[in-house]
Amino acid sequence: MPASSATLPVLVAGGGIGGLAAALALVRQGQRVTVLEQAAEIGEIGAGIQLGPNAFHAFDALGVGNRARARAVYTDEMVMHDALDETLVGRIPTGEAFRRRFGNPYAVIHRVDVHQSLLEGAQESGRVEFRTGTRVERIEQDEHSVTVIDAAGRRHRGRALIGADGVRSVLRQQYVGDPARVTGHVVYRAVVEQRDFPADLRWNAASIWVGPNCHLVHYPLRGGAQYNVVVTFHSREAETWGVREGSRDEVQSYFEGICPRARQLIDLPRSWKRWATADREPIGQWTFGRSTLLGDAAHPTTQYLAQGACMALEDAVTLGEALRVHGGDLGAAFAHYQRARVARTARIVLSAREMGRLYHAKGVERLVRNELWKGRTPERFYDALEWLYGWNVGNCLGETP
Repeated sequence: MPASSATLPVLVAGGGIGGLAAALALVRQGQRVTVLEQAAEIGEIGAGIQLGPNAFHAFDALGVGNRARARAVYTDEMVMHDALDETLVGRIPTGEAFRRRFGNPYAVIHRVDVHQSLLEGAQESGRVEFRTGTRVERIEQDEHSVTVIDAAGRRHRGRALIGADGVRSVLRQQYVGDPARVTGHVVYRAVVEQRDFPADLRWNAASIWVGPNCHLVHYPLRGGAQYNVVVTFHSREAETWGVREGSRDEVQSYFEGICPRARQLIDLPRSWKRWATADREPIGQWTFGRSTLLGDAAHPTTQYLAQGACMALEDAVTLGEALRVHGGDLGAAFAHYQRARVARTARIVLSAREMGRLYHAKGVERLVRNELWKGRTPERFYDALEWLYGWNVGNCLGETP
């Protein structure tokens, strides 16, 4: 590589959770990083997310484990009820036995708090430059460098590019150009203050109520001061992938027949955000020359396994480890990173689709779902989750280089 290229930073397109995690992973391997973010300032929006033990393994590997732990709420269990008759479908304890099995806890957290933990780590490293108001439009590259051209015509040159620019990734559109798979499932999300949340649902649990073509989720945030509320339904309309303000009347119209205890959740929020969801078919190639994809840009998924942010964190750690193993050789590291991540993230995408079908079962299929986990011990649940929560920095690369 020419000396002039060797001094360039690695570019990261996107300043969200995946982009900041990638930046942290890169600086821990001695790289300088420039993050290109289209918003006017680095920040995050959204509501709560769930974090499996794999996410905490990633936080630790990125050096921000203590920050994330201090902001999380640690649940006692994951619990599923039938939204029609309140039947307990399944319960997975997430206490000491769970932590011993997987080496880390299960927790819930506000998305903003995850982002803040990563941002503080990146800022304190002194090796990450942020360029805000920079919307990527296209990418050019040669044998030694990558140039990003933004909407204002400015050119940003780097040694390589990590495309962590989300579900509408410009990098993926330029090099893959595959269509989104719009699910027809609509998600409404809101955060409710504790004083407004029903006392009989203030459980320290990641809780889901599953019903025909719909489900409802709730769990505490920020030490129980707030509660995350999420409802999902199969839309009657032809949907287009995107986010907009929600309508109270619309969400109310989709939950006829739901038991009163669960139904009170949809009466709580004063305002909703509405997501028409989509994923994409898994692809086997993420790397194009000196550019590679990460997070939602690589493997956008539906929410049914609660693993979108977790997978972006895993991606970042795996990329950093690949760079370490290959002595800073970006080409070899990108190839190894891709090999290590494609099958696992494809399994997430495809399994999430199937989990959505289980959640939304109706008729006899609903009865089958309710029998699936009856009498199952915690240890059997843990065995079934090993593939998901057993990931860590020690096994992230899979095969030897």
